[in-house]
This record gives sequence, structure tokens and C-alpha cells, in this order.
Amino acid sequence: MTSGRRMMMGASGAGSSGYDFYGWGRGYAIGDGLAVNRSSPIKVGTEPWTSVSGMKNHFVGLKSDGTIWAWGGNGHGQLGQGDTVVSSSPIQIGSGTDWAFASGNYQRTGAIKTDGTLWLCGKGNSGSLGQGDAISRSTLVQVGALTNWSSVDGGGYFHIAIKTDGTLWGWGRASVGRNGHHDSVNRSSPAQIGTATNWTHVSCGNNHTLARASDGTMWSWGFGNAGKLGHGTVINVSSPTQIGALTTWASVHTSANSSFAIKTDGTLWSWGHNDAGSLGQGNKTYRSSPVQVGALTDWADVQGGGNDGIVGLKTDGTIFTWGDNSAGQLGLGTATAVDASSPIQVGAASDWSLIASTGANVIAVKE
Repeated sequence: MTSGRRMMMGASGAGSSGYDFYGWGRGYAIGDGLAVNRSSPIKVGTEPWTSVSGMKNHFVGLKSDGTIWAWGGNGHGQLGQGDTVVSSSPIQIGSGTDWAFASGNYQRTGAIKTDGTLWLCGKGNSGSLGQGDAISRSTLVQVGALTNWSSVDGGGYFHIAIKTDGTLWGWGRASVGRNGHHDSVNRSSPAQIGTATNWTHVSCGNNHTLARASDGTMWSWGFGNAGKLGHGTVINVSSPTQIGALTTWASVHTSANSSFAIKTDGTLWSWGHNDAGSLGQGNKTYRSSPVQVGALTDWADVQGGGNDGIVGLKTDGTIFTWGDNSAGQLGLGTATAVDASSPIQVGAASDWSLIASTGANVIAVKE
């Protein structure tokens, strides 16, 4: 399965009997039902999560039985419950057991069924729900009638998706080039971006997107402020443009205004906005091209969100955090105004298998 920006598959996947589920950071989206900020990991429960995904203020989880669940902020119906009531613990979206992919996007939730159909709910500004209008929905609605969707991710009022044939599709707000169509036209239904058929992975920030192609190249488009497109400038780009010439990129990841990528050699790279030290470079200097984070070669995943707290997972099952710590989202036992500009290990555990972050909250799962 092609994974989205905030989606990480567990090592065991479907069929596992259960996972220990932990949360920390800003309280309303930790999942423990108490809405209390936590500065250290707290066990929420044991659930058979096969993926967890988050952005801005809510999380979405997919279980091994094919059900999807959501929790956190719900101001635009992104929890899929038919209302706008916040939930501080996971609640099931509908009763279906045929979901294959789910992602928590910017004030919206995206999901794909085993039949390849695409579904969205939440804020509908600029046509971002793909329904031919700009109306918000508080329950999941199908996008068109096609049955070949593979993954979807979304930023500020736009979505980018990949089909099983490797084609790339974008819709929603066009300002600063975010929907990828090289024009200023908002689109309220999916439209193909270019003609390439080799896209494997896409990740959306607030108003920029990173994508990976099957040849290992990395591409970006959208708002270029802070250098987050990685082209050595702060210029906006309105259609996919290759970052450098390397063909060794394994995955791409975004927070709201920063960018991250992992190479096939396990090294981690970052660029873009860095006010809270969220690039992990030991400083707060903005970068407009990818710069390696430390010298380690065992990074497996990195997740940000709508704020500047970053969490990374290594292949040895350890978790590291850096960036903003105002809500205790670094998991280090304190919530302070002091940011961490380099990765710091969270505890001593080495059996973590999933991570997700909104930037202010972290969800992590042990096998």
C-alpha cells in the first residue's frame, strides 16, 4: 500500500492481536478522553491499529478489522460523525469494515475502501472535498465513481492523490500553486496533474507538496516561503518540479511549513521553516535545499503536522523528537518554551512501531 505523509504501517500489519497505544502533547487529541496536556507518553489503550495519521488538530486510525476511527478537533466535521463535536477519545466513523487507507488531513479526513473508491469529509473550502462545490461535510462522501485510488493527502484546502496506475491528481485551492495545475484555477473535482504514471508517495503541508516517483526522484510544488520547496529559492512553483538530480530518495514527509525526506541509505534530510528548531539541525536557520540531519543512517519515518513539533522513528524501534515543546509534545517530561533543535530520544523503549503527529500532539504505538 502506498503510504501517505502521516501514515506509517506497522511491522506486523493486519492480523496482529493488538498494539499498545500511547499519546502525549496537547490534551484534546491524545485519545485518553481527558483533554489534559501530557509531557510524557501515557498509555491510552491496546488497539489493533495498522496505521495512524494526523494533521493540525485530529488523528485518524485504521484497525486490522477494516474499521476507521477518529479523535480530536472537529470544527468542520472532520471526525465524520455528522456533527462538529470534539472527541478526546477515538470514535468509529460509520460501521464499515472495508477500509484500506485513511489519513488525517488539514481539517479533513480522507479514506479509501478496499474497492478503490475515495471518500472525504470535513472543510470544503475551494472545492477541496471534490464534490463539485465548496460545501463542508461532516460525514464521509464518495469522490466521483472511480475505483482505482491508492492514496490521498491534503493540506490547506486542497488534496493530492495517487491512483493505482501511478497517475497524480489534484483539486481544491490553486493559490500559490498548491493544487499542482500550473494555473490559478480552483478545482472542485479531481484533475490529473501532468501525464507521468510513476508516482508512489505524496505528502502535503499547509500550502506545499512533496512527491516521490518510482525512479527515486523527489519533486515539490506550492508556496516557496522559507525555502520549503527545496529548490534553493523562496519562489512559488505551481506544478511538480524536481528537487536536485538524486535518485536515492525513499520517502518524503512534511509538516505545515517544513520538509523532510529519507534516503535509501537511511539518512534523514530537512529544509524550510525552522523557527522552533524543527529542522533538527542544531540551530534555527532556514534552509532552502535539503540538509542532512546528523550522521545516522537508521531513520524509518518522520512526522510533523500543523505545528512545529517533530517526531522520528528509527529502524531499531526508538523514537526521537525535536522542535516546539510548548504543549509537552516532545515527550520529555516537561512543557516549556524552550525548543529542541536536535533530535532527543524519548525514553529508552525500542519497541515502537507506528508514529503520527499533528505537531502539537504525538500518537505512538508499540507492538
